[in-house]
Amino acid sequence: MTRTFKIFRSCVGAAAPILLGTAAFSVPALLPATPALAASPAEQQQLAAAVAALRGISTLKADFLQTDRNGGSVSGQLTLARPGRIRFQYEKSARMLIVGDGKALTMVDYAVNQVQRWPIGNSPLGALLDPKRDVAKFGTVRPTGNPNVISVEVRDRSHPEYGVITLIFTRKASAPGGLELTYWVALDSQNQRTTITLSKHRYGVPVSDNDFRFNDPRPRNRR
Repeated sequence: MTRTFKIFRSCVGAAAPILLGTAAFSVPALLPATPALAASPAEQQQLAAAVAALRGISTLKADFLQTDRNGGSVSGQLTLARPGRIRFQYEKSARMLIVGDGKALTMVDYAVNQVQRWPIGNSPLGALLDPKRDVAKFGTVRPTGNPNVISVEVRDRSHPEYGVITLIFTRKASAPGGLELTYWVALDSQNQRTTITLSKHRYGVPVSDNDFRFNDPRPRNRR
């Protein structure tokens, strides 16, 4: 398993379900959960604005830069289509691909011909494609000191093992809901921190089913 693959795996431990927004594989999701603490009216307004911005995304393509806590980084392109589909197309040197079909993330490491399927029903990150389930219920607005920046920390306090994701939005008139998701920081239960920074956002672009498929590198007789 390559180092980049391990880094992203720690990231999706805290982040993947917000991206894919489904509880299809989640038994714990059926249990009572503890929502975020009560927010002030101003914080509720900011949280509602962030949720509206996420809901306003039908399709999105953006460049991304993934950085770990040691400063290592890798770039690529993000493709997102609601509900539930996402693709992290890494730069060629990384030799890896992450695809979400709305039910699970599939992580393909072409360097070692390894494929892993990651259930996505629990951790806070599902809110990017299902914000009413996660961000609105488990989100807490954190002060930024900048009126043009909104920070939303998302966690399920009854399941700390799901990790924490902090979503950072910047005001931009041309973005859905007037807010653009510029980056997020995922912290898993082992305190592994991963930052995904987005740039060159393109909203409402054509996206096909083929964007969420992959070539399986494993020998047929071993699948």
